[in-house]
Amino acid sequence: MTATLLATKRVEKPWGRHTLWPGFSDPAPSSDPIGEVWFQTPDAGTPDLLIKYLFTSERLSVQDHPDDATAQRAGYPRGKDECWLILAAEPGATIALGTRTPTTKEALRAGALDGSIVDMLDWKPVTAGDFLYSPAGTVHAIGGGITLIEVQQNVDLTYRLYDYGSDRELHLDSGIAVADPNPFVPRPVVGQVEEGRTILVEGPKFVLERWAGGERDVSLPDGVTGWLVPMHGDGVVGGVAWRAGECVTVTGDAIVIAGAGADLLFAYPGTTRI
Repeated sequence: MTATLLATKRVEKPWGRHTLWPGFSDPAPSSDPIGEVWFQTPDAGTPDLLIKYLFTSERLSVQDHPDDATAQRAGYPRGKDECWLILAAEPGATIALGTRTPTTKEALRAGALDGSIVDMLDWKPVTAGDFLYSPAGTVHAIGGGITLIEVQQNVDLTYRLYDYGSDRELHLDSGIAVADPNPFVPRPVVGQVEEGRTILVEGPKFVLERWAGGERDVSLPDGVTGWLVPMHGDGVVGGVAWRAGECVTVTGDAIVIAGAGADLLFAYPGTTRI
C-alpha cells in the first residue's frame, strides 16, 4: 500500500474570494482572489480524476464539456463528467444546469452570441449539503457565493460558451456541437448507506463515497488509485497524517483511521463500488 499526501495548487480567479474555507489560509487582502485549489499528484502521468475546491464570489462562465469519445477524437485522454458537493452557500446562491425549456443548438448559439443564454438556463438554488452530478454535454454555470468540492474526470478541456462580455476566448463551435439543449434530468444520487459509508456516485466514470469518522479497511485493485478528501477532522492512512483541506491518494490495501467528527469523501475511477 502507498499513501501520498498531495500538493495543493492555488489558482487565482477574478471570480474568486479572499475568504476561503477552514483548512485553507486566506489570501492577503491586497493579492488576487483565490478561486480554486487543486490537488496534484507527484507523478508525470495524468491521473484519472482531479479533485478541486471552488470558492466563488460571482457567476462563472456558461460552459460544457465533451464526452470521452469526442475528447479522444480531439487528442485528449478522456472527456469530463463532474460532480459538486456544496459545502457552503450564501442565501440565494444558484447553479445552472441545462435549459429551462427544450430548445435547439441553433438557439443556444444565438443566445451565447447575444447573452440571452444566461436566461435560457435553469438556475436552481443550492444550500450546504446539496450534491449535483453534471455529465458531459450539460450546459452549466456555477453561481456566486458558493464553496464546493468538485470531483471530475481529469482533463483540461472546457468549452466556454458565454463569459459576460469578458475578453476570454469562447469555444462556440466545439461547445455547441457537444451541448445538450434540453432541460437537465438529474441522475438519482445512489444514497445507499452500508457499513458507515454513503454511496453518492456509482459510475459510469467514477465512484464517490462519503465516510464518517472511525476505522475503515480499503482494498483497491491493482492499478486503481483512490482519493481521500477530508472535509472536516483529521486522521492517518498508511502512516501519512491528513487533515481537512488536504487530499491523500492511496493504492493497494490500506487502513484509514479518522477521528471522531471527521467527514470524508473517497473517490476512485470505475463503474461499480469496490
